[in-house]
Formats: sequence, structure tokens, C-alpha cells
Amino acid sequence: METIFQIFLILHIAGGAVGLLSGLVNVVRKKGDKNHVKVGKLFFFSMLTAGLSSLVLAILHPNHFLFMVGVFTLYMVSTGNRYLSLKQLRKGQKPKPIDWIITIIMLLAGLVFIALGTINLINANFFGLVFVTFGALGMLFVRQDFQNYRGKAKALNYWLLAHLQRMIGAFIAALTAFLVVNAQHLPNQIPGFLYWLLPTLIFTPLIISWSRKREKN
Repeated sequence: METIFQIFLILHIAGGAVGLLSGLVNVVRKKGDKNHVKVGKLFFFSMLTAGLSSLVLAILHPNHFLFMVGVFTLYMVSTGNRYLSLKQLRKGQKPKPIDWIITIIMLLAGLVFIALGTINLINANFFGLVFVTFGALGMLFVRQDFQNYRGKAKALNYWLLAHLQRMIGAFIAALTAFLVVNAQHLPNQIPGFLYWLLPTLIFTPLIISWSRKREKN
């Protein structure tokens, strides 16, 4: 069992490291050119590897936080990638069953995360804020999926906005995991739960700003 754990741990670290670096490259550089596409594919597959391996690790050595990050990461990268093939939803295109399955899984997971977070907060465990935050973000994206899948997207380039938001969201998950793993090397005056929330607090306003600049009505 430990050998299996070590194998998936190596996959998780490798996938997370490559995802973090490739994601950072695409966050700061020009969007939409050939290099963006190539780096984006590298980011997609590395984050899939990190997300899937984190679920296995969280099951072998039960860890609710790792499982939550894994689910969130897989949802963000998979839907972010799928939206590149869903550009005609406003014109009658129908999402495939896999699109609905991914969204429903995130819906159920989001409800569980919010419930767990609420229970933790009631018991004075401030890590509950992490569960509530990730659960609430997931639910917001699920709401967007339902709206888009029914052909009621408000923006003409809804697919581009969704792709941008979800891929950056996956990058936030990778950066969050990096900070948490290396928290012992960071200032100990900062409460541990803040490392889980800091990337979200920093990048969410940027996502909103970038989305508004690129939105076409």
C-alpha cells in the first residue's frame, strides 16, 4: 500500500510542479497564440495528473482538504477545456453527457464542502472557511454551467470567459497546494488557513477584471 502511495505522491508532485510553472507562464504572457495553446495543453494534462493523483492519495491516507482540492482542480480544468468545444451553445448546440456529469459532480461536492465547512465553523475550526470558500466558488461556476448549457449565456464569448476563469481557477488550486505544503518555511505568524485562501483572495479580483475587459455582449 505504501508503495502505491509513493508512486501517486510522485505523480502528484510532478503534475503539480509542471502545472504551477506552465500555469504561471500562461497567466503572465500573451493569450491566444500558438505558444499559449501548447503551454495550455501542458497545463491541462499536468493538472489532470495532479488532480487525479490527489484523490487517490486522499483516499489511501484520508485527507479531506486534499480531496477537496483534487475535486475542485479536476472540475476547473475539465470544464475549462470542454468550453473550447462548446462555442455554439447560444445557437442551439447541446452539451454532451460528460459535461452534465462533471457539473453535477461539482454541484454535489460543493454542497458537501459547504456543509463540512459550516460544521467546522460551528466547532470553532476556522479551516471551515476553506471548505465554504471552495464550495461556494464551485457552486457559482455550476450556476454558470447551467445557464450556459441551456443556451442562456449573457456574453457572446461566454466560452472564452469560462475557459479563462476555470483555467486560472485551476492555477489557484495548484498555487494553494504549493503554499500549504511549504507553509512550514513561511512566516509562522500567519494562520495556516490563510495559506489556503490567499491565492483565491488575490486572483479572484483579477479574474473578475480580466473577464470584464474581454466580455462581448
